[in-house]
Amino acid sequence: MSGRTIPSVALTSIDRENCWFNPGCAMSLYPPELVEPMLALLREHFAPVKLHTVCCRHDPGLPAGAVIINNCAGCDRRFRSEYPGVKTITFWEILDHLDGLCLPKYDGLTVSVHDSCSFRQKPQVHAAVRNILRKMNIKVVDSELSGTKSICCGDNFYSHIPNEQVAEFQKKRAAQMPCDDVVVYCIGCVRSMTVGGKRPLYMPDLVLARQTKRMDNTLDEYHNELKEYIAGH
Repeated sequence: MSGRTIPSVALTSIDRENCWFNPGCAMSLYPPELVEPMLALLREHFAPVKLHTVCCRHDPGLPAGAVIINNCAGCDRRFRSEYPGVKTITFWEILDHLDGLCLPKYDGLTVSVHDSCSFRQKPQVHAAVRNILRKMNIKVVDSELSGTKSICCGDNFYSHIPNEQVAEFQKKRAAQMPCDDVVVYCIGCVRSMTVGGKRPLYMPDLVLARQTKRMDNTLDEYHNELKEYIAGH
């Protein structure tokens, strides 16, 4: 993959009347109860953001100049690259720049971060996530393969190689994390770190002071539910 950095839309250029939050299909399945609190946080501290639930694999149907605030790396990539007139920025970049935001504190917690591979060319996202973690008094010990060097958690290999090999890759990737507690900001990574024997901490859960639920469903169960949801949205 090219080392080219892909910029997000600048905060100062966002039309706050044409700004939308799309949580992504995976979050809308797990855990869907996070969507409304995240939207409420944006509305209270940033702008009158509207909820957008069209899957990134379909035409978003938004006005020209629309900005989608997203939580999913795959959504960010598809919306900004496949639909002319749509710009993207992550929830984490917005959150990092909000003044007066009251975040929970996790004194004494030390974690590694698994960066979503589809955000590999967006170091501004890696920086925002770590800034927010520091604001919550969380210490980060990164692996060698993090940030712009991050590699897939294994989930993207589903359907390309046998499930047993996917699981082995997930375990190998999890073993590369120096800490047992691993912060992730992709639902697929929650499942992969669970398979790998780590304790995944999902960023939205941390920000909203919630406990991250284990994902013990099989690869087939997870992806079949996802495909069914995508087809209807």
